[in-house]
Amino acid sequence: MKSLEDLKRMRASVQKKMEMRDTDKDYRVVVGMATCGIAAGARPVLNRLVELTGAGEYSCTVTQTGCIGMCKYEPIVEVYDKEGKKTTYIFVNPAKAETILERHIGKGEVVTEYTVDSISDERLGN
Repeated sequence: MKSLEDLKRMRASVQKKMEMRDTDKDYRVVVGMATCGIAAGARPVLNRLVELTGAGEYSCTVTQTGCIGMCKYEPIVEVYDKEGKKTTYIFVNPAKAETILERHIGKGEVVTEYTVDSISDERLGN
């Protein structure tokens, strides 16, 4: 940044990105895209979600984030509703991503068998 004009351009760019988060959509879908997520297959998941939502059939925005903090469960997709309630989906692949869109975003039905809450204590080592 070398001038006040550079700062103003940077500010406008960041504001535009923030406005994209405040939409009239019912859901925000976030894909963990840190190195662990990418290594586990998050990129094809993100691509599938973007492809399917691009047609405008689903009332959601799709974004990406860095580390979600549960690397052993990657790829991770989090779905936030308008009230801010978060549902965390784990071990997501492109087919599961499609099901999440169809059932959760399309019908408002949480796909419980794909959530972090569906893991038994046995699988967690407890």
